Amino acid sequence: MDLSKAIKTRKSVRYFSPKKADWRKILQAIDYARFAPAADNIFVNKFILVSDKKLIERIAGAAQQSFIEEASYVVVVTSNPSELVRRYKERGERWVAQQTGAAIENFLLALNERGLASGWIGHFSDNIVKDALGIPDEITVEAVFPVGKESRAKKSRISPPQDLENTVYFDAWGEYEMTAEPIVKQR
Repeated sequence: MDLSKAIKTRKSVRYFSPKKADWRKILQAIDYARFAPAADNIFVNKFILVSDKKLIERIAGAAQQSFIEEASYVVVVTSNPSELVRRYKERGERWVAQQTGAAIENFLLALNERGLASGWIGHFSDNIVKDALGIPDEITVEAVFPVGKESRAKKSRISPPQDLENTVYFDAWGEYEMTAEPIVKQR
């Protein structure tokens, strides 16, 4: 699958097949997360690949999302902001968020490319997830991703993206039209 197709067909899935996904494909997708930009080359993210069904049930309970239990695996993405925040204060906090988002998007696109489905879960009890997985207090749980094969019986839909004209401004906030063509020097 090419990148354009992976981007345009990626979706949040809530219905998983009972057929077990190949954990090696998930590991390959996690590997792609490492190639996301990292401020000052400081990598802040760790991914936890969860296969234990009892742990998956606890995570589903922490998110109050029972469909998570249907997934073959759950990937929990964490960050350790301490080094970037120590060096760069508030900017470091911003860079942790940016780096984490970029790593997650690489991960999601790589899952899609490998024929696996997932959904981005951002609402959960941090304490329950941390307790279930033994995550230290100073580590931030960023998101939870149930991963598996999408159900053929019930399909999740792809939501249409916002129109491009409602996404981009030109030269200044609120400017919806390009006011000047790029200048090309005559020879």
